[in-house]
Amino acid sequence: MSGLEERGKALEDEYFRKKDQEAIEKLRQKMKVAAEAKAAGESSMSCPRCTGKLVEVEFEGVLIDRCDNCSGTWLDPGEFSELVKKDTTGRFHRWWGGE
Repeated sequence: MSGLEERGKALEDEYFRKKDQEAIEKLRQKMKVAAEAKAAGESSMSCPRCTGKLVEVEFEGVLIDRCDNCSGTWLDPGEFSELVKKDTTGRFHRWWGGE
């Protein structure tokens, strides 16, 4: 490899190193915002249906996300599983193929 090729490779490596650092910093900032929102009992996510904010509320002993604008309710897979386990009426089992 010639000196010019080596210099080009070094510049390319430096470019991608800077891009990686920028991406890492953006992720750290998003994680910080999410942690602050969680500590305040809010979600850092917006409602998928409207422009509202998702707020954590307790339903049957499980924390779920509810929109403060349209009242849409959103469940993570783990939250849904917990509700199914706590279901005494069999409602969830009938809807989603359980026994």
